[in-house]
This record gives sequence, structure tokens and C-alpha cells, in this order.
Amino acid sequence: MDYQATTPMDPRVLDAMMPYLTAMYGNPHSSTHVYGWQAEAALDIARAQVATMVGAREEEIFFTSGATEANNLALKGIMDVWGKKRPHLVTVATEHKCVLSSAAACARAGYDVTVLPVRPDGLLDLDMLEKSITDRTALVSVMAVNNEIGVVQDLTKVGSLARAKGALFHTDAAQAFGKIALDVDAMQIDLMSISAHKLYGPKGVGALYKRAVPATALTPQMNGGGQERGIRSGTQAPALVAGFGKATEIAGKELNQEAARLGEFMACFKRKLAASLPDLIVNGHETERWTGNLNVSIPGVDGDLLLANIRALALSSGAACASAVSGPSYVLQAIGRNEREARSALRIGIGRFTTMEELDEAANILIDAILEIRGRSV
Repeated sequence: MDYQATTPMDPRVLDAMMPYLTAMYGNPHSSTHVYGWQAEAALDIARAQVATMVGAREEEIFFTSGATEANNLALKGIMDVWGKKRPHLVTVATEHKCVLSSAAACARAGYDVTVLPVRPDGLLDLDMLEKSITDRTALVSVMAVNNEIGVVQDLTKVGSLARAKGALFHTDAAQAFGKIALDVDAMQIDLMSISAHKLYGPKGVGALYKRAVPATALTPQMNGGGQERGIRSGTQAPALVAGFGKATEIAGKELNQEAARLGEFMACFKRKLAASLPDLIVNGHETERWTGNLNVSIPGVDGDLLLANIRALALSSGAACASAVSGPSYVLQAIGRNEREARSALRIGIGRFTTMEELDEAANILIDAILEIRGRSV
């Protein structure tokens, strides 16, 4: 029930990885023998699979250790190159922590950073965004699908607004890639961050899509042997990359069917909760959201206490990356939830291997635990 934190690896992905964990163990940078050629071929295949998913060219995909590295590379790398001419970066208050931290690093480096608020439904005010982009803006960074509340931003409009002002558009698509339709040309996306473990692939691998135009020149954040055409040095991991590619291929084939199935499942789950808990508060837009996500605040119930009472369920009260940080979710605070509402929140995520029987059982466990806690407090 916590698919936003990570997804289980699809067995078909593991099958694609196994040859590169055993017999085909070469270094892709070894260009003089068959072991290196085999490993390099794995990268080429995966690069094509990832590029196809978003309508990109193969040479525009650069493998990284994940979306966090890709986000750092995009924001810091672009501002380092273009910050003298256009020293302004625009992002959003509900972005993933790694984007906000990278933006803060850019601010410490002397660049101007605007962090825009969101509406109470979690969506960006596009008029406010348009006014914030000036001829000094180098980069606009807006997340595609929020990792906590699941809302889907209008990337096409964001991309159009950025392009009209001559700014580059970056999106953190870790929670969107392989789940919703993405097209870098139609959405005018110049840079996109991706993570494999959010779409049933292995952890430790992701990618940065970087449009092959001079305007996206950026400073590499890792120095070394010049792998990934000098953008990301370090020996590539063919097994992880092969798994990433296979996961992408599977997601592309099953995207529409999976989204529809999860939408039906989550609607049933939500109705069951609401029938017993009519005061449930849904966090984020009711419909403009990824169908596998539901974030709710439960009045009168402390989220941490609730989680301690439902050990049979794998749920979370917010982003996994922020679990070590005390205090209520900054995403929920950004949409106007008070501290009590934010502390009573649960993030529920379902995915490819979730069954309706599991959801029914989870709903029963959750409802019983909430009613018991409320009964104690009466």
C-alpha cells in the first residue's frame, strides 16, 4: 500500500537483468573486446526503450543513479552554465526535497530563486507562474506527479509558458514516467528526471532526458572518465540499466490498461473508507491526480499513532525520503492543511500487483483501527 515509496520489481525485469549479473559482466567502456561490446549493447537497447516512452531521441537519454541525481544535474548544471546571462530559477513549494534542496544550493551560489505556492488543491496557479517567468529566467522546474498527494500538473501549459519567455523547462517525472502519457515535444520539456524503481525496475538507476540543443548545455556534477558522453562520469551498471529499459518497455505497453484498473480499485477503496469515515479529507485535487495515489487526513487521529496500530499494512504518512525529518509534511502545509490535519495524514499507494482482495482487507484494517483510536479518545 506504499507504491509511491517504491515498487516491487517485475519478474520480467529481473529476467532481463540476469545475463548482465552473470555471464555478460563486462564494462561498457571496454571497447576492445566482446565483454565490453555486450555491456554497451545493453545500454543502447535500454536507451532506445526509455527514449521511445517520451518521444525523445536515444542520444538525449543520460543514465544516472536515479532521479535525485538527475534533478541535481539539471538544476545545478543548467544554472552554472546559464546563470550569468539569466540568473533566475523558478520552482514550486511542493517539489520533491531533492529539487528544493538543489534550488537552495543555487540560491547559495548567488542565483535568484522563486518558489511558487500552489492552490489548495495542490495544482499550480498558471497565471502566477506566467508572471514569475521573466527574461532573466533560465529554468522552470515543475514536478509532473506529486510524490505525496499525487496531483498531476498541466505540463503542456507549463512548457508553453516557459518556452514563450525563452526559459528552459525541467520536470521531475519520477512518479509520472511509465504511469501517465509524456511527450517531450508536445509538452515542450527540455529536461526530465526519471527513476527506475518507481516503475517496477531496480533501485540505483535512473536517467536525465536532455534535449539535444545548445540551450540545454549544462555543467556535469561528477568528474571522471567521461561516460554518458561526458554528462555523467562513472562506470555504468548494465544490469540495472537493462532492467530499467525492460521496465520502461513493459510500462509503455500496459500504461492505459493499468491506469484504468488502478482507478477502479482506488475508487472502490475510497468509497469504502468514506462510508465508514464520512469526515475523511482528501488531500489534493480529486480528479487531476495519479489514479494509484490517495492521500487523506483523518480528523481526530494522529497519523503516527495510527501507523503504529496497523503494522499489517505498509502505509506511510508522507514521502519516504522525509521519514527521518520530524514535523508535519511541508507538502500538506503548502496546500493549507493545519498542523493537526497534516499530522493525521496517510499516503496510500497501489500498483501493478495490488489485488482487490488486498484492498478490501486493508480498508477493513484501517477503518477498525481508526474507530478504535477514536473510541479511546471519547
